[in-house]
Amino acid sequence: MRSVRARATLAATLVVAIALVAAGAAVLLALRASLIGQADTEADSVARNAASALSNGLAYNDLDLPDGDENPVEVLDRKGKAVAFGEDVEGMSVAARASDRLNSVANDDAGDTDEGLADEEDALEAGDIADETWYGQGTATVEGETADYRFAGVDVVTKGGVPLTVYAGAPLSAEQGAVGTALTAMLIGLPLLLVTVSGVTYVVTRRALRPVEGIRAEMAAITASEDLSRRVPEPATHDEVARLARTTNETLAALEASVERQRAFVADASHELRSPIASLRTQLEVGAAHPELLDVDGAVEDTVRLQRLAADLLLLARLDAGERSADAPLDLAAFVREEAGQRVGDRVEVSVDAESVEVAGSRGQLARVLGNLLDNAQRHTRTSVAVTVRRSGEWAVLGVADDGEGVPADERERVFERFVRLDEARTRDDGGAGLGLAIARDVAVRHGGSLTVRDAPTGGALFELRLPLDRSARPTQPV
Repeated sequence: MRSVRARATLAATLVVAIALVAAGAAVLLALRASLIGQADTEADSVARNAASALSNGLAYNDLDLPDGDENPVEVLDRKGKAVAFGEDVEGMSVAARASDRLNSVANDDAGDTDEGLADEEDALEAGDIADETWYGQGTATVEGETADYRFAGVDVVTKGGVPLTVYAGAPLSAEQGAVGTALTAMLIGLPLLLVTVSGVTYVVTRRALRPVEGIRAEMAAITASEDLSRRVPEPATHDEVARLARTTNETLAALEASVERQRAFVADASHELRSPIASLRTQLEVGAAHPELLDVDGAVEDTVRLQRLAADLLLLARLDAGERSADAPLDLAAFVREEAGQRVGDRVEVSVDAESVEVAGSRGQLARVLGNLLDNAQRHTRTSVAVTVRRSGEWAVLGVADDGEGVPADERERVFERFVRLDEARTRDDGGAGLGLAIARDVAVRHGGSLTVRDAPTGGALFELRLPLDRSARPTQPV
């Protein structure tokens, strides 16, 4: 039962078995009811023919009754004594014929019952036949053989005013034979049909799940080989299995890209760390050998660069791990003015033109974004850096513009990649490690916003940070 094929086969077999048993029972009951109805009609017709002859004045000794083996007939007087029999009829036992009549008058006392029957019969005048027919099932013995019959009973009053009851039977052999034949056919056919259903279901399920096994085997091979460039086979169909294969391949592609990105990140980080560490070591070794040659300022600068790079790498690691920010309402205009006023040592003064707009986000992360954008603008601007804050529909837009060379159109996406520095910012002393804009975009995305670059009105680059005004616009899952 651990196999999907086995469970599907068992479930299909059980469902079909239950359906067949229910349908078979319904067919048998309907067939039996139909045949019994036909027998009742036949018995009622025979009984009423005899009752009609009696009501017309024919003596019951002169009745022309049918053969007993076909339709046994018995005529009873009011006391239940048989006054006439059909040919070769030796005895009749009509189950519940008396109880049916007794229940019809609903009396428990024998005297009351006789009186009730008498009243009922008194309701019929001489030559009348009762409209009601009582039906029952029993046996009749004809020529020494006893068989089951369906009986009909009809009350009649003769011309002479004698109340009689005529019982006529119709054989149930046809009903029993038909029901028995149908039951036998079902008992033979049902197991064969279930075996067929089980086999077909097992084969069809195996064929349907064969691509799944191929996907599983390929995934196991990929896991064992650690080769994420491999892909699982995709069936040519358009069903759920094909969609599973396509989704699996898309997942593998995303995983491969993530791993490659992580490897490149580690390689780039190692490369970026190697230079300041090597420089710092060289300066310390020279200072140890020749204290008078120790460049303290250079050592401090390299140490600061290492500290900044380590902080950037730590923040990127947290962002990649899906760390969520501690959101809080924030007046973006007041926040920008405060952050810009705390900057010292900028070679170009920063101008701020901001309208009050409230967003929800992490103050620390947004401060990092603004700081990175201002640092980038300070490195590339000639004479001015301008920060603007405005509202655009359901977004708050923070812009940082400079009047430098700008960013070429074909580099405007690449500039946000990690460890990317354009040619004019290639020097490590002035251009940084190439992580500032990458960090800024990651933070913007995790705040439900975006970060883009375009030409500034002053001819340089304009970086625009868009943040949603509504907190519900933030993504529910890490990006």
